[in-house]
Amino acid sequence: MADIAAVPLTPASPPRGALARAERFVWLTARVLEQRLFAHHFRDGAAVPVETALEAYRNDDGGYGHALEPALRGPASLPAHTTRALHVLDAVGRCDARRAEGVCRYLTSVSTAEGALPAVGTHVNGGGAARLPGSLAATAPAVGLLHRNEVWHPWLFRATDFCRQAVESLEAARPGDVKAAVPFLDHAPDRVRAEAAAERLGRLVRRERLVALDPDGSGHASGELPLDYARTPDSLARAWFTDAEVERSLDALAAAQRDDGGWPALRLPGAPEFTPGALLETRSIATIEALRTLTAYGRLV
Repeated sequence: MADIAAVPLTPASPPRGALARAERFVWLTARVLEQRLFAHHFRDGAAVPVETALEAYRNDDGGYGHALEPALRGPASLPAHTTRALHVLDAVGRCDARRAEGVCRYLTSVSTAEGALPAVGTHVNGGGAARLPGSLAATAPAVGLLHRNEVWHPWLFRATDFCRQAVESLEAARPGDVKAAVPFLDHAPDRVRAEAAAERLGRLVRRERLVALDPDGSGHASGELPLDYARTPDSLARAWFTDAEVERSLDALAAAQRDDGGWPALRLPGAPEFTPGALLETRSIATIEALRTLTAYGRLV
């Protein structure tokens, strides 16, 4: 995709092609960070400008704030912002031990005694997290990303045990818990145990109808698509679905692109309603992620 021409911001006619329309949407609405991310993924942009843009959101405590996760406003560090930062660093190949040290220090300071992070939107100071219940949805994505990048820190031992036990005890799961569990299972160090847990979780997803196997039909209790769980073909969650089910999900994801070129915003469980500005910022993130998923599965965008 290196030879894609820049899309004019005021073209005489709307650009054609999903990627060109998405590019125009990003240039018109996204923050600098997402513009740099788009350029990195789809225009051979360098990683350094992405990391430079991300640095503006980092606080002295090692965490990230300043509405890095757009739905959560304000300057204070929050686990959700910090996990978003890990996603960005991972996306550009910069989530190494040196960069993760401050992140892990912050996560340690806000985690429970079991190493779990509090739910999205929860603000904690000092040792306040110890009195809050741990959240699998908040903890598992961060732990999975750190394991994916072979980062080790004392906090990870406790957090990994918490995630493993929480995943293995899921019986009547919510989609948000399952989506959070997948990146943890994809990269957890005990592969045999992770694969067994993923197989059981896949059966639960289908039994509890936590996925729309036919987006145009019925017979499901959730709006989640197979690709909401299996974001890449190499994910353990890919084995939960047939080729036909994944193809229908890809069709639905491609069709979800709106006339302005962007994809709909995805709301974090527990996060407040979007403000108009946060909605646009979140749509830019969702647009980049949709394009990455389509690309990972070989769909031309």
